[in-house]
Amino acid sequence: MEAAFWDTSALLPLCIRNQASPSVQRLAHRYSPVVWWATSVEACSAFARELRAGSVSADDHAAAQENLRTWKRKWREVQPSEPLRTIAEELLDRYPLSAADAMQLAAAYIWSEQRPFRRCFISGDKRLLGAARSVGFHAIAID
Repeated sequence: MEAAFWDTSALLPLCIRNQASPSVQRLAHRYSPVVWWATSVEACSAFARELRAGSVSADDHAAAQENLRTWKRKWREVQPSEPLRTIAEELLDRYPLSAADAMQLAAAYIWSEQRPFRRCFISGDKRLLGAARSVGFHAIAID
């Protein structure tokens, strides 16, 4: 199975019941996930936000957390480092990204060994996908 970098926004539908479209499920079967070190924290934040907003039930929240634990056993994780921080800071000067998105993209860039061409970056965030495409990744949008 080919590896791809998965932004947190792309993994969320796979964790929350009934949110993964058939196309996202196909991507999950085709690409093994590589993620940024803080992805699980971002996902847990999103799950808690959905629970507080009443968008998911307590059972769905618990199931999402369990699904995340399952994904964590499958993914490769890019760890924080000084080069990653430097790249993230440089990306913020070049693209209209949040700090978290800059770290996601920097992690993908480190994973690609600074050769993103022919490497896939999967996300549901259009701005982040645009930056990933500009850096040289094959950007795949989830629906």
